[in-house]
Amino acid sequence: MSPPYKLTYFNIMGLAEPIRIILSYGNMDFEDCRIPKENWPTVKPNTPFGQVPTLEHNGRVFHQSVAICRYLAKQVKLVGKDDVEDLDIDAAVDTVNDFRTKVGKYHYETDDTAKDAYGKTLFGEIIPFYLEKLDSQAKENGGYLVGGKLTWADLFFVGLIDYVNFMAKKDLLASAPNLLKVKEHVAKEPNIKKYLESRPTNH
Repeated sequence: MSPPYKLTYFNIMGLAEPIRIILSYGNMDFEDCRIPKENWPTVKPNTPFGQVPTLEHNGRVFHQSVAICRYLAKQVKLVGKDDVEDLDIDAAVDTVNDFRTKVGKYHYETDDTAKDAYGKTLFGEIIPFYLEKLDSQAKENGGYLVGGKLTWADLFFVGLIDYVNFMAKKDLLASAPNLLKVKEHVAKEPNIKKYLESRPTNH
């Protein structure tokens, strides 16, 4: 019998890693379908919007990584205690995703002149700004991003930070001790710890 969830993405961590971590946290049986790049032209037309990751469940195929994470977080009870706390969690997730996008702009820029120019702003202003704000938020919440407890915002952050580090070509948490605590809190969860010890770490 097939696992109840089928996650489809490339053979990298990338945008699927937060999904994998949430599924692992909940000990939810899933097929981790990793597409070789050469197979993507064949797979792409069969996705809802020509993008991955997708999550197949109960005969339907869902897209949008953050929406998938939010859905799974509800299944494993990693959401807020009320609508306001859910708003705080969503804001934290969107902020982390914005940060990832801004670093990604640098990584994927192919024009060397434009990349160098943007890099000055990225490393001189954007990264310090986001790290200071997020680290302060983690400090206020005792090593979590929201509510002083583990939520899917923490798993989402940990799922993406290795990808962001890879794109920035540096360890961004070296100067963010409270965000390191977030990572530590997530990594010590038994099911996540087990997953992290065996996962592929391709970028």
